[in-house]
Amino acid sequence: MSVSPVDFASLLCSRLCHDLLSPVGALNNGLELLTDETDEEMRARVFQLLSESARASANKLKFFRLAFGGAGGFGEQVDSREAKAAIEGLLIDNKRTTFNWWVEAETLPKAALKVMLNLTLIASESLVRGGTLDVGGEENNGQLEIVVKIEGPRIILAPELRTALNHGEGPEGVTPRTAAAYLVHSLVTQAGGTIQISEPTETIMIFGAVFRGK
Repeated sequence: MSVSPVDFASLLCSRLCHDLLSPVGALNNGLELLTDETDEEMRARVFQLLSESARASANKLKFFRLAFGGAGGFGEQVDSREAKAAIEGLLIDNKRTTFNWWVEAETLPKAALKVMLNLTLIASESLVRGGTLDVGGEENNGQLEIVVKIEGPRIILAPELRTALNHGEGPEGVTPRTAAAYLVHSLVTQAGGTIQISEPTETIMIFGAVFRGK
């Protein structure tokens, strides 16, 4: 049974709120510390933490606005540099992960760009000890192929995420954790495309999506 649009929007909101809770909470805690703190050195440190938390919050909002929302305008094509900037912002504070961009096209279909971003989100969270994250996309024989490859000392993809990517809903339906994977499955299926996920290994995993040409 397919999740209703209203329920799915609620799940995406829950996911977004969960990811923003930490940096926004840090902002609140920092402001409370400034209220009573008189030591100048400590105040300078708090201001630095406030700046970092504000940047993290803004970067996550920009990423989710493009990955989940209506950013990129009303046209069918979106500037691929927006996706690159969004991923860089999401990973900017993740010092253990190296990001490589292998997309030459200046624009991408909006649905494909959302799939790329959500696959990147899932892949980056599977790279639990850091490593390398490669994002690529190219047109091949009239098909648009998207590939997200991760390589690191330990990779974990939760079974429910794999199920959601391959089938949409799992036994427990759609949850905030699997909302991004469900969105990927829905967008690719609606476009008549396919999703591929490599068999799990300890050090390498590849996520792929193919959009058929019209």
